[in-house]
Amino acid sequence: MEELIALKELLHQGKVAEALILVEELEEMSKSDKLNKIFSYGIILLLHLIKQVAEKRTTKSWNLSIRNSVKQIQRTNQREKAKGTYMNQEELLETLRDAYDLALERAALEAFEGSYEAEELAELVEREAIIARAMDLILERQTNEGSNE
Repeated sequence: MEELIALKELLHQGKVAEALILVEELEEMSKSDKLNKIFSYGIILLLHLIKQVAEKRTTKSWNLSIRNSVKQIQRTNQREKAKGTYMNQEELLETLRDAYDLALERAALEAFEGSYEAEELAELVEREAIIARAMDLILERQTNEGSNE
C-alpha cells in the first residue's frame, strides 16, 4: 500500500521517471508473489502424488487436494489482461523439480504414518514420473479450460 501512495505522490509531482521505476518494482513484487504461490501449491500437489504412489492407494481428501492444487496453479499462472501465463511449461517444470524435495520431506511425515525418512520414501517412488504426472495434470486442466471458452 505504501508503494501505491508513493506512486501517486510521484505522479502528482510530475516525476514520471521515478514513478516508472516504482511501477517496475510493483510489477516484480506481484510476479514474485504469484511465483511463490505456484511453488507452494506445487509442493502440495507433489506431496499427495508421492503419497498415492508410495502407499499405492488414494483418499477423497488427497484427490481433492490434488484437484485444488492444479486449479490454483492454473489460476495463479494465468495473466488475465495479457492473455498469457507468468510461467511457461519449462519454468513450471523447473518449479516442480525445485519443490519436489520439500514435498518428499512432508510426504515422509504423512505417508505410512511417518515411519519412513525422506530418503527411504524416495526409494519407493520415481521422482521424474511424479513430476511428469503433476505437469500432465496442470497441462490437462489448462487445455480443458482453454477449450471450454
